[in-house]
Amino acid sequence: MLLTRLWTQSRRLCQNASKYLHAERGAVSVLNTTESQIANSAKPAPEWHPRHNPWLIALTVTLATFMEVLDTSIANVALPHIAGGLSATEEEATWVLTSYLVSNAMILPISGWLSVVFGRKRFYMTCVALFTVSSFLCGLAPTLPILILLRILQGAGGGGLGPSEQAILADTFPGEKRGPAFALYGMAVVVAPAIGPTLGGWITDNFSWRWIFYINVPVGIISLLLTQRMVEDPDYMKKMRKRKLPIDWTGLALIIAGIGCLQIVLDKGQEDDWFSSPFITTFLVIAIIAIAIFIFWEWRQPEPVVDLRLFKNRNFAVSASLLFVMGLALFSTTVLIPQFLQTLLGYSAETAGEALSVGGLTMFVLMPIAGRFVTRMDPRYMIAFGFGITAVAMFHMTSLSLGVDFHTAMMWRVYQTIGLPFIFIPNSTLAYVGVPQEKNNQVSGMNNLMRNVGGSIGVSLVTTFLARHSQVHMQTLVAHATPYNSAFRDMLNGMTQALIQAGMSAADAEHQAYARIYGLIQRQAATLAYVNVIWILGIALALLVPLPFLMKRPPKGGKTELAVH
Repeated sequence: MLLTRLWTQSRRLCQNASKYLHAERGAVSVLNTTESQIANSAKPAPEWHPRHNPWLIALTVTLATFMEVLDTSIANVALPHIAGGLSATEEEATWVLTSYLVSNAMILPISGWLSVVFGRKRFYMTCVALFTVSSFLCGLAPTLPILILLRILQGAGGGGLGPSEQAILADTFPGEKRGPAFALYGMAVVVAPAIGPTLGGWITDNFSWRWIFYINVPVGIISLLLTQRMVEDPDYMKKMRKRKLPIDWTGLALIIAGIGCLQIVLDKGQEDDWFSSPFITTFLVIAIIAIAIFIFWEWRQPEPVVDLRLFKNRNFAVSASLLFVMGLALFSTTVLIPQFLQTLLGYSAETAGEALSVGGLTMFVLMPIAGRFVTRMDPRYMIAFGFGITAVAMFHMTSLSLGVDFHTAMMWRVYQTIGLPFIFIPNSTLAYVGVPQEKNNQVSGMNNLMRNVGGSIGVSLVTTFLARHSQVHMQTLVAHATPYNSAFRDMLNGMTQALIQAGMSAADAEHQAYARIYGLIQRQAATLAYVNVIWILGIALALLVPLPFLMKRPPKGGKTELAVH
């Protein structure tokens, strides 16, 4: 009995020990599994890489952007032909340019938000298709109002191309390779406006103004086919699309109204004598009120159309400011040289445009060089160098006179463009430092907006300054054109005698001499106004040389890591 009882108890103890052992093993197994899951979840998600060669993707998206930027300047020289072909005045025909710029400017700030809502690839392809179809229809337009309406559609399609391309490049290339990638984009942005006037003049003179729109069609079709095959949305954008962001209708309406009205004011202000025009004054008031309310509204929104909180990032804020000034300088000088050659020296539009073409070729050569340097040295020094060189080039241009030849004017543009690649590429690279990856679309959209608005303001300021300063110098010069001034008296007598010897009567010769002197005074006054404007641009650019050093440089090793939430 005793032995039987001891055997039973010992067996129970063994069974209990076995249970405890199994339980302990299970607990260890669960613990190991949990630790393994935690360790796996702590590992960063695998970095996304495009399936196709990044450079093929870059060439694909650059194609459409080049086409769009080209279209912003190619129509300028064709305006007289468009007006004549559609039985309109040249003043009415300027709305062909204004309508495009207004719709383009309205899309730029919201392009990042639209890319998130619809998917970047889908949004980009929609923009290419809209731009291509509307270009073809612009060439068929029978009347000016229809052409203006189609240009609005064309501008809306074109407005999303540049920002989308920059965001695609930022996601396609790692930080250490973005410099060369942005160099390719920069070649499209800066070369297209340079060759636009020349190409537009040649097409208009040899074919018809309608062909400046038709040439976009084959390029657009090729771009669509390549984009469908090459471009894809990164993983983070696919996740963002699934979130189904609420549509901020208030912010959308405010930014469209504000930017649209501002662009109309900048484009038509000088033509309508600014604030003496109720039309300009009304649109300016609407623009100021809409933009002020927009800033207040968007700052408080959790999912804004335009993320203004990006300006808290020092790199982005400085980058946007520098791009604003670069756009101002680039577009202003693009207007200054051809306008001087045409209005004061009598060059044709095509020949004046050719003076800019060599500058475009210079940037074409220097962009890849700047792209390689940006990965090997501090980008801030490159930006400072770029602004310094451009400022020196502007000071050199202050030597202009009515006696300059075509080669001199051409070299002015070459000197101005040497510094631009060293501004654009490193500045575009630094703009993304410390910015969350999901904000790439917002960064590219805002930077493009700042550059374009800067260009519009620059053109408006230059045009206004030239008109005002010409009047001031005209009054000063006319005050010295009196019989009591020996130089004026000698010029008048010498010109009168030369006309008499050419067969005119004394009275007619004297009247003709007065008229010619007055015309010369007008040209001299305009030349002095150009010198004043160029001095102002040069000083403004020189003051910006130290500004890049407010930005943080990328981490050592050349890799531009992005901040994450």
